[in-house]
Order: sequence, then C-alpha cells, then structure tokens
Amino acid sequence: MTSIVSLNNLQPRSVWAHFATLCAIPRSSLHEAALIEHLIKWANALGIAHAIDNAGNLILNKPASAGCEGQPGVILQGHLDMVCQANAGIWHDFERDPIRAFVRDGWVVAQDTTLGADNGIGVALALAVLEEPGLIHPTLEVLLTVNEESGMDGARGLAPGTLHGRTLINLDTEEWGHFYLGCAGGVDVEVRNECAHETVPHDYALLRFEVSGLRGGHSGIDIHLGRGNALKLLAEALRDLAAHSDVRLIEMKGGTARNAIPREAYAVCALPVAMASSIDEWAEHRHRSWQKRFAEADANVSFVCRHDDRLPDTAIANPERDRLLAFLDTSVNGVTRISDDFPGVTDTSSNLGVAALEQGMFKATFKVRSLHDARADALADKLVSFASSYALDAWKDGAYPGWTPNPSSPLLELCQQVYTAQFGSPAGLQVIHAGLECGLLAASHGHLDMISFGPDIRGAHAPGESVEIESVARCWQLLKAVLQALARRAT
Repeated sequence: MTSIVSLNNLQPRSVWAHFATLCAIPRSSLHEAALIEHLIKWANALGIAHAIDNAGNLILNKPASAGCEGQPGVILQGHLDMVCQANAGIWHDFERDPIRAFVRDGWVVAQDTTLGADNGIGVALALAVLEEPGLIHPTLEVLLTVNEESGMDGARGLAPGTLHGRTLINLDTEEWGHFYLGCAGGVDVEVRNECAHETVPHDYALLRFEVSGLRGGHSGIDIHLGRGNALKLLAEALRDLAAHSDVRLIEMKGGTARNAIPREAYAVCALPVAMASSIDEWAEHRHRSWQKRFAEADANVSFVCRHDDRLPDTAIANPERDRLLAFLDTSVNGVTRISDDFPGVTDTSSNLGVAALEQGMFKATFKVRSLHDARADALADKLVSFASSYALDAWKDGAYPGWTPNPSSPLLELCQQVYTAQFGSPAGLQVIHAGLECGLLAASHGHLDMISFGPDIRGAHAPGESVEIESVARCWQLLKAVLQALARRAT
C-alpha cells in the first residue's frame, strides 16, 4: 500500500527530518551549493563548528563528551550528491525540483525518480548524531563530500592531514546486517569519433527506434543481475537491421550516467520507403525475442519503431555506421570475473553507461570496476585497444583506488561486539563491487581504521529507489552504540 506520509513523522524522527530536508533541496553532482549553505546555517544555529576545504567538502566538528576528551577522534563520512534518473515521460528538473517520496509497505520510495537514499540516509544519520542529546561520543568529525557520483572529486581532493580522527565510519553501503571491509576501485574509458556524413537518398523514410522499460540500476552492485543494457540492445538490433537493409544512422542516444545501467536508448534512422512500411513486423519480432531472453531479469523491456513524416537529410556514412554498431554490440559489458576471496561477489566488470551520436560526433563512456586495481586497469586497457581496433579514439580517465580489506581491524572487532550485543548475533562481513570513497581516503590518510555499514536500500541509481524504514532505525541504534563504545574504549 502506498501512502503520502510526512517523513518527519517516521522514526527515528531526527534522521528522517534531515532526510526530508535532503529531499527538499536539489543536490545533483556539482550542484550541492544550496544544500551546503543550508547545512552551514543549521550548524551555526547549533554552535557546531564547520569548514569547507579546497575541494568543496563540508566538515563539521563537535567536541568529545565530558570525560571522553582523551579518546581518539571518530570520523563519520558520506557524500552530499545523488544520482539523478527519471522514468521516460516524467519531467523532473533535478536542479530545481524536490524529490517526491512516498511510504510503501515499510519502505520510503520515489516512484518515478531516484530517491537519493544513496547517500542521503548516510548524511542524515551523521547529522542526527551531531544533535542527539545525551549521546556519549569521542571527538566527532563529519566529512560530507561533494561530487562523489560523477567523479569522487571531493574525496580525491581532500588534502592529507585534513582529518584528525583515528577511525572512520563510512555510511554509504546499502545492505543492513553486514559490515563492509573493502570496495572496488574504478576507472572510466572515454571513446570519441567524428563521423563522415553522406546525403540520404530522397526515397527514404525517417524512423525512430526506442528501447525502454528496462530496470537499470547501479553499475556496481546490480551488474551481476543480468539486466538489459538499453545501448547494447539497441546496437544489437540496428546491427541486425543493417545486415539486411540499407539503414542510414542519423542520431543515437542512451544512458545518463556512467555508473548506472542504461534503461532507455533511441536511434533516428532512414530506410528505403518500401522497407520502412513493413518494419513494424521486424521490430515486433525483436521485441518478443527480448521478452523471452529477459523474462526474469527485465520482463518489461520494450522495443518500438515510430514513423516520422519529415524527410531525412544526411546520415553518417555506412562504413562509419558499421564500425560504431559493431563496437557497441561487441564491446565488453557486464561481469568479467567473480571474486576468489568472496564467493558470489563480482570482482571485475564493465558498464557501457552513456553513448550518443549527435551531428556526426560519437561519444561513449564505460565504467570499469574491480576489487583489484590492476585488474580494473587491465580491462580498461583492453577496452581502449578494442576501440582503437575500430579506429575510434579512446583513453582512460577518472581512476580511483579500491579499499583493501583488513580483517584484523580493531574497529571491526569493536563493531562486531556491539552488533552482537544489540542484535544477538554477529554481522556478516562483505566487500562491495561499487566505489566507496574509503579507497581515496586511505590514500590521503593512511592511518585510518575504517568500516562501512548502512540500511537496506534497493534500486540505487534507478527510478523507484527505496530505503527500508525499519533498517534505518536499526542502523541508527547501531551507530549510537558504536560511538558510545568508542568513547569508553580502553586506550
């Protein structure tokens, strides 16, 4: 059952009140300024010290509780920005419009857009800690980074020595009941090509092919689920069509973020009038074959052809068409290796996240991830070489390191003791095939003992993203208990 319930009425009240604020203030990557301004005013009202570093990160500081001044400081960390995705036909300006959240069967969900629980809930938990009355805690630093989702610029730009705490709790994982000890590193592969044009014959008709209805998802934590990639499917279909007809490729576009599995893509093409009149049967056949292929992972996949009365002018030359479609169709996408150390966890993967052909310029971006930095680099090199084999320009960009697990972590030992005392059994231990900022933070602050945990979040980086209310309450209970244990820990 779906209902419109004020987030401020959910428990724990302080956490949800902060999350409601985060929903109300747009915070797409590179546009966190309004939220930071609001948080500075909030901190000033509570007498909480704050600073903004050269990378634009917001750092909030609170002294230790009386009697805990001698304990090592603790850092709570999350990122302010969110991935912005909306369903087809839904107009939502992520730089102006608030997120519309609903309560459904114990979950808070955004029906047609991303919710921003990744990482808004983590930020809300950290802010609630700063104002929680009576909480016993060591010296607290709350590090809220910027532009995590599109480049990890905040963590990348954090200067060594900025943080003074000895332990760090990252609040950016999405499966309750697990402590995360490590994460994948990543690197982007950028592909470019300027295509030659040719005139389309006068007896050709204009068509628009659309792939939609896919679930999409996070290109790290959902990559193993076998969901359809709209760009890959579109390239597959057009390549098949080009093998049987003189299809002229004019425009193509799909995906909106390198770290999200593309849910929708379209191409504008020209076909001989005689063939265009019977193309619907071919499109329907392709649609039915995909429905069978993705019956479990993406049953709502859609493929349609729309006819246009406009006369086509120019298209890219057919040799260019063949190169682009072959590259997109056959490039590595999905899981390439499963972890030897963590059964069932993806070790290495690639995601074709964004591609566009507009006015003859082709651009594509892949997100490559691995639990081992050398494997991410090697797969990215292979993608660059593969693109070069099709005479496309390609290069690596935006690399960031993974976070190497430390099973002997004193912080992990303490957190397990607290978790068991609170919930009756130990938490699971896990690594995540996604990019947490812990790897970059370890590079600039090598002394940190780190761990990550969070509530249950489903569908991050895709419309319909949701967070379980009860797991947020448990996460809040655990976070407070861990801080109190750290404040009383023997040194």
